[in-house]
Amino acid sequence: MEADKQTMTSSLDQSLWIFGYGSLIFRPSFHFTCRAPGTLRGYWRRFWQESRDHRGTEMFPGRVVTLVPDPSGHCKGVVYRLSRDHQEEILSALDTREQGGYRRIEIEVELDGGDRVEAIAYYGDSTNPNYIGNESLEKIAQIARTAHGPSGSNRDYILKLDAALTDMGVQDPHVHGLAMMLESGVASDR
Repeated sequence: MEADKQTMTSSLDQSLWIFGYGSLIFRPSFHFTCRAPGTLRGYWRRFWQESRDHRGTEMFPGRVVTLVPDPSGHCKGVVYRLSRDHQEEILSALDTREQGGYRRIEIEVELDGGDRVEAIAYYGDSTNPNYIGNESLEKIAQIARTAHGPSGSNRDYILKLDAALTDMGVQDPHVHGLAMMLESGVASDR
């Protein structure tokens, strides 16, 4: 474990890092040389983004996470260090995967040991056409219960994200609240 930390720390300045805060936590689908938990300060993770291409359709968009700026916010996730040999192809694939209103931003992520890395995150801000904004957990859960797209069900996305965060020891009240509603049937169609 100590060797991994030394390897990670020795190349912090020269590596390309990706910050995952949604499906990239449980399904990165790319080669990486290092994976570490990290915290993005100044943002919350919220299901305030429509998904017409992965977890829903044009006719019935699902909901996926985006980052919402707030000076008191913090979003726990995972950073991945990319191999230099594959950076361009990975970024190209991520640009396609995250095309539904997301754009790349450069952010600073704090690793659990206190080190900081510059990373790329995919961010759907309030000006993109798929941004929904603040919806109640009940409404999001009602939509997520039945939305389905090429990448699977919206319900599964939320439950997998909640399980991955729980495995990391992270309690995200927004994600966990949705997961509990979906598992209990509180947001069932009426």
